[in-house]
Amino acid sequence: MLYSFLDLAFLVGHSALITFNLFGWIWQKTRRLHLLSILLTAASWVALAPWFGLGYCPCTDWHWQIKEALGQTDLPNNYLTYLFDIWFGFEITDATAERLAYLCLTPALVASLSLNLRDYRKRTENSD
Repeated sequence: MLYSFLDLAFLVGHSALITFNLFGWIWQKTRRLHLLSILLTAASWVALAPWFGLGYCPCTDWHWQIKEALGQTDLPNNYLTYLFDIWFGFEITDATAERLAYLCLTPALVASLSLNLRDYRKRTENSD
């Protein structure tokens, strides 16, 4: 029963994190948290690559461990592959999911960096 709860919690939480990483830069009140979140995500993808492979996500790893404890096997390598199947009912390849992840994360990261820098400059100008 605990694993079923954790499975659902990871599905909702990880999906929310992905959504926040895509769109959290839009609202000024969430921009700093978004920048932290997206930088941690990018760092995980790149910094942990020598040990786990490029694009490694601890959330996916932990979720897959829970699913395996529930007896689920043949899980995809990419969480987006899984989400497209679960949320939209169609399959995409892991390669397509990886490209989609990078194509979506990059502009969100650039937007977050740019807007956080702009906000910082405004704050420092107003404090003078």
